[in-house]
Amino acid sequence: MVNKKYWNYRVSLFDIVGNNPLNEADKKNEIGLNMENIVVGWEEWVTLPELGLPALKAKTDTGARTSALHAFSIQPFGSEKKPFVRFGIHPVPDNPDIEVFCSARVVDRREVTSSNGQKELRYVIKTPIIIGKRKWDIEITLTNRGNMAYRMLLGRTALEEIAVQPTQSFIQGQLSYRLYDKIARQKPIKRPLRIAVLTREPNNFSTRRLVEEAEKRNHVIELIDTKRCYLNIQSHNPEVHYDGKPLPVFDVVIPRIGASLTFYGMAVVRQFEAMGTFCLNSAASIGASRDKLAAHQILARHRIPMPTTAFANSPKDTNSLLSLVGGAPTVLKLLQSTQGRGVVLAETKKAGEAVISAFQGLDAHFIAQEFVKEAAGSDVRCFVVGKKVVGAMMRTADAEDFRSNLHAGGKAKRVALSKEEKAIAIRSANVLGLTVAGVDLIRTETGSKVLEVNSSPGLEGLEKTSRKNVAEKIIEYIENNVSSTVRQSRKTR
Repeated sequence: MVNKKYWNYRVSLFDIVGNNPLNEADKKNEIGLNMENIVVGWEEWVTLPELGLPALKAKTDTGARTSALHAFSIQPFGSEKKPFVRFGIHPVPDNPDIEVFCSARVVDRREVTSSNGQKELRYVIKTPIIIGKRKWDIEITLTNRGNMAYRMLLGRTALEEIAVQPTQSFIQGQLSYRLYDKIARQKPIKRPLRIAVLTREPNNFSTRRLVEEAEKRNHVIELIDTKRCYLNIQSHNPEVHYDGKPLPVFDVVIPRIGASLTFYGMAVVRQFEAMGTFCLNSAASIGASRDKLAAHQILARHRIPMPTTAFANSPKDTNSLLSLVGGAPTVLKLLQSTQGRGVVLAETKKAGEAVISAFQGLDAHFIAQEFVKEAAGSDVRCFVVGKKVVGAMMRTADAEDFRSNLHAGGKAKRVALSKEEKAIAIRSANVLGLTVAGVDLIRTETGSKVLEVNSSPGLEGLEKTSRKNVAEKIIEYIENNVSSTVRQSRKTR
């Protein structure tokens, strides 16, 4: 026997069943009620799992055709054939300090008339919803109406074959806003990401591979010329501007910054960090790795093995400097060198003194390093992503050169790493704060030692030699660490 009002959408979207008692046959035959369907109250707790929203209070709104989500910073991205939208949600109405950022595929744009008669063109997304124990897909429009008491309205199309009991609330059980406190400890929600690559070389192999793998996994990746960025530095709303307007909010930034642009590139990365964007390598870690002296001091502090290295400033200390690294032959490196440039092998003491004198005359800072003869012009490049070595290769110098860099004419081949070498590579990247790094090791009679740690390692030689999909590993790492973005400055009460 039923003696309460129900709204049933199987017969008519607006039929209201009165207080007349109905038996089971009446329910099935007269109003077509499917007894397996759930009954919801005029307000219910809902979950939107693919958006990373574990708990929302939703109001059933029979006057609206399509459900609505009250969002902010609604930003379209992607291509015309594959449009996406990124948006933020304040899921707790009385706590704006909790922000959840979501993204979803756009299925339509519709003109919607609100209850006060205003017309608005809205993005429409399709996503699963969970109420009680039932899960199904619904369409949702996005609108920025933060003054609404409910962050979500459930429209008629979401409630087809579902009965609404307008006199009761939360028939399908209670959830809690405290679920947002646990999100950081849960597995990230997979969703389309908006990724920016800071690069001055949009057509090089590494950039192309990152774009290919990101798009293959349904993300949108945009290439930003680092040098064209300019910064609006303010405490309440820092921005990065580009081409006359502020850049949109990105889920993640991948810095691919050349050595010649280190100072400015670090400033741009710091600005994105101030905006709360996840940067694959931080500005501080890029700076530490680019300064060879600082990098070696940090590695030494953490007892990571490396060739004996020395640094001096005065010409009076040249002989002592060479003596510290075992005398000639000696490797002399400019602190800002990259890809083998600015690295000189002084085969005799006299040659070492001449090179040092030339560097000092140019007011160029450099380090001296012992020459490891048994390495025979070879080193091992280990590619680190997070806490793993995802690829490695051995590089060997050309017969007429001692530098093994591929840009300097070196050759590469596949190599198997020992457990110790993997541990050294991972630890080296971690102590410098790098998430993605190329760690160069040299094999000596006393074990492998770190030559250098690169914050923007190239992918071409490594992928072709090791036959590993390194770009895919980078995108996977991003997905596992960025997909569910929640900002919270204080606990919800």
